Amino acid sequence: MSAPVTDKEKRKQISVRGIAQVENVANVKKSFNRHLHYTIIKDRHVSTQRDYYFSLANVVKDHLVSRWIRTQQHYYETDPKRVYYLSLEFYMGRSLTNTMINLGIQGACDEAMYQLGLDIEEMEEMEADAGLGNGGLGRLAACFLDSMATLAMPSYGYGIRYEYGIFTQKIENFEQCEEPDDWLRFGNPWEKARPEYTVPVHFYGNVVYTAEGGRKWVNTEVVLAMPYDNPIPGYGNNVCNTLRLWSAKSPLSFNLKLFNTGDYIQSVLDRNIAENITRVLYPKDNMFEGKVLRLKQEYFLCAATLNDVVRRFKYGSRDAARTNFDLMPDKVAIQLNDTHPAIAIPELMRILLDEEDLSWEQAWTITWKCCAYTNHTILPEALERWPVSMLQELLPRHLEIIYHINHLHLEQVKAKYGDDDAEKLKQLSCIEEDGEKRVNMAHLAIIGSHTVNGVAFIHSELIKKSLFKPFFEYCPEKFQNKTNGITPRRWLLLCNPMLADLISEKIGDDWPVHLDQLTQLKEWAEDPKFQDEVMKVKQNNKNKLAAYLKEQTDIDINPSSLFDIQVKRIHEYKRQLLNILHIITLYNRIKKNPGAPFTPRTVMIGGKAAPGYYMAKQIIKLFNRVGAVVNADPMVGDKLKVVFLENYRVTLAEKIMPAADLSEQISTAGTEASGTGNMKFMLNGGLTIGTLDGANVEMAEEMGNENIFIFGMTVDDVEAVQAKGYNAYDYYNESPELKQVIDMIKDGFFTPGNNDEFKDVVDLLLNNDRFLTLADYKAYIAAQDDVSATYNNTTKWAEMAIHNIASSGKFSSDRTIAEYAREIWGMEPNYEKLPDPHGLMGSKENSPE
Repeated sequence: MSAPVTDKEKRKQISVRGIAQVENVANVKKSFNRHLHYTIIKDRHVSTQRDYYFSLANVVKDHLVSRWIRTQQHYYETDPKRVYYLSLEFYMGRSLTNTMINLGIQGACDEAMYQLGLDIEEMEEMEADAGLGNGGLGRLAACFLDSMATLAMPSYGYGIRYEYGIFTQKIENFEQCEEPDDWLRFGNPWEKARPEYTVPVHFYGNVVYTAEGGRKWVNTEVVLAMPYDNPIPGYGNNVCNTLRLWSAKSPLSFNLKLFNTGDYIQSVLDRNIAENITRVLYPKDNMFEGKVLRLKQEYFLCAATLNDVVRRFKYGSRDAARTNFDLMPDKVAIQLNDTHPAIAIPELMRILLDEEDLSWEQAWTITWKCCAYTNHTILPEALERWPVSMLQELLPRHLEIIYHINHLHLEQVKAKYGDDDAEKLKQLSCIEEDGEKRVNMAHLAIIGSHTVNGVAFIHSELIKKSLFKPFFEYCPEKFQNKTNGITPRRWLLLCNPMLADLISEKIGDDWPVHLDQLTQLKEWAEDPKFQDEVMKVKQNNKNKLAAYLKEQTDIDINPSSLFDIQVKRIHEYKRQLLNILHIITLYNRIKKNPGAPFTPRTVMIGGKAAPGYYMAKQIIKLFNRVGAVVNADPMVGDKLKVVFLENYRVTLAEKIMPAADLSEQISTAGTEASGTGNMKFMLNGGLTIGTLDGANVEMAEEMGNENIFIFGMTVDDVEAVQAKGYNAYDYYNESPELKQVIDMIKDGFFTPGNNDEFKDVVDLLLNNDRFLTLADYKAYIAAQDDVSATYNNTTKWAEMAIHNIASSGKFSSDRTIAEYAREIWGMEPNYEKLPDPHGLMGSKENSPE
C-alpha cells in the first residue's frame, strides 16, 4: 500500500478554494472560541469532538445567515416567479463541508482548526447524515436544491422533517438488521424552527353545502404543521435558499369527549398520536403499500406547503396584497417529485374553490398551469393507487374534487374519441373500477399538470410507449424528458479534492459551475504525465478506502486490485444477483487453475433492502455467505475479495465514488429510470459496466462506446425474450460455468449444514425471474473478462478514465435544472452573484468566482 497523503499535501488539497487569508483565519478562531463558550457552554478542558463540531457548525452558520436573510429580502423586493419543489424525500447527507465549500471559507476554517490543534476531519465525522430519503429520488432532490441555489433561482424545497430517517443497517450473522436512525438525538445546528408559521392541517370529517351553494369541509381533526427552515447555499454566489421541512404537532385543544370524562392525563398522552405523522420515513420507494399513515404524510406535506404557497403569492412582495389569482401561474411553479405529492392538485383546487371563492373553471386553469409532474419509475408495482374508501374517510372533500376533475376530463376524452370508446375512457380515467375502487395518482398527476417528464431519454420514451401510452396519444404536448444530474460540488469538489485540484490546474476553476468545460480534458487523455497523475489520485483514494474498510470489516484488501463496486438499493431489478453469479464464477476459475494469470479484484456491494422485502434480504445474505467462503480460502489469497459495504448512505458514497475502478449498472434494460450513482462514478473516473438502461445510454453517447463496457439485452431484446416466453433452464443447461454456479448455491456449498438456505433464490432465478438474470449471464461474464484484460493495460485504462471524466459535463444537475427552468417553469437561470453581505469575509479568496 503506498504511503498515505502527507500533512503538507493535505493542506494543498484545498487549493481550489484558495489560500486562507490571515485575518479570516483569526476571525474564525475568535468566532469558534466564542461559540464554544457562549453557545455550547463548555471550555476546552471538558469539550468533546462533538462540541467542537457544533461550534464550527455555528461559525459556518454565522457566515450563512446574512446571505440567507439578504437572499429572502431580494426575493421580496424583486417579486420573481418562485419554484416550489415538493418531495417526500430529501437525502441531504452532511452539511458542514458542503456549506464551507459553497461559501468559499473552507481554507480559512481548515487553517483555523489546524492552528487550534484540532482535526477538522474528525469534527466532520461527528455530523449525522440527514437521511430523509431512500435512495435516488431523495438524493436527486438534494442535488436539485444545490443547483437551484447555484443558479440563483428563487426556489423552495418542501418536505417532511422525519424524526427518524432511513434505518441504520447492521449486518449480523450475514443478514441485514435494521436499527432506527435517531439523527436528531444531538440536535441539528443547521435548522431554524419557525413556530410562528405553524399551520393547521385537517383530516377526516364530512362535507356540507354552504348557504351560497358552495361546499365546505367540517368536523375535521386538526394536526398542526410546524416548519423548520434549513439553509441551502449556492456555490460562490451569495445566494441562500430555503428547504422547509414540516413537523407534526398536536393542536392545543384537547379531545373534549375524553376531557369531559375527567381523563386529563390520557388527553395529554394522546397528543402523541397526531405527532406520529412525521415520526418516520417509509423505507420503501419501489413498492406501493397503501398504508393510511403514508397517505397522511403525503397530504400533511401538501396541505402545509400549499398554505405557504398561497400566502406567499398573496403577501410575498412589496406590493399590496394580491387578489387576482389569474396571476398565480406567472408567480408560482410547483414541481411534484413523483406521485407522492400528487394530492397537491386537489388540495390547491380546494383552497381556490372553498377558501378563495373562485369558480371551478378559474381554479382549474390556475392549478394545471402551476403544477408539473416528474415520473421516477416504470415498475407498475411502485405506482400509487389509493383505495377510494380510504380517501372517503380521510379526505372526503378531496375525493369529491378528484371525482369532478375526472368527470370533466372524461367529457373532454369523449369529445375527442367519441362516447362509445369505453376502453379509452377506462385507460384515461384516474379512477380504477376493477376490484376495489382506487384513485390512480399518476393519472391524476398527468391530468392536473401542464408538463410530465421522465428522468432519462430512454425512460421518457418508455413511459410514452407503455406506462402512459394512452395519455401520450391523448395529450402528447405534455410529455418531456429531463435527464437527471448530480451536483459537481458535492460529488467532485467535496469528495475528491485531489482530482478537483488536478482538473483546476489544467482548465481553471470555473468548471464547478460550468461542468461542460470538462471536455477540455480530452486533449490530455493520451498524455502519459496526466494519465499518471489521474491514476495516482485514484490509487490514493483506493488506499484510503482500503484502510477505512480494514478498520470497519477487518478484511485485508489488496489496494492494487480492481475495485469493482455496486452500490444502490437492493432490488431484484438492479440485479445484484448477476454480480454474485460472476463472483462465484471467478472463484471457480481460481480453484480450477490456481496458477493461471488472474486480474486481482475486490468486489463490493452496498445498499439497503426494504425491511419487508424478503428476496432483497436473501440477496444480501447470499452475498455475505459467498464472501465468507471466498475471503477465507487460502488458495484465493488476495486475488479475490468480497466486501459488503454496511449502511450505505450519502457519507459513505463520498468515500466510495472517488475510489472505484469499476461501476456496476447492470439492471435489466427498461427497468432503471435513470440512475445517478452511475454519474457519480463517471465524474470520478470510474469506468462503467452496464446494460443499455437509464442514463447509461446517454453516458455511452457522451463518451463513446469505446470508453464503457456495455453488454446484454436491449429493451427490444428483452421484449422479444418475454414475448417468446423466458425459460431460464435454456441458459442454465447451455452454460457449464453457469450450471456449476447455480448448483453450488442450490447444494449448500456456501451454507454447510443447511442446503436449503437459498432455495428460494435458486427458485427465483430458474422459475420466476421477471428480470431475466440468466439471459444476460454469458454477455456479462464476457464483458467482465474484457474489463480484466483492459485493467491490465494501465495506459488504456487511464485514457478511458480521463474520457469518462471529460464526458461528464452533461450530467451536472445544473444542466438539468436549467432545462426544467426554461422548458417547464418559465424561468431563467442566473449566473450573477448577489452582492457580498456587509462586513463578512468578502475577499476574493473566499468567493469562488
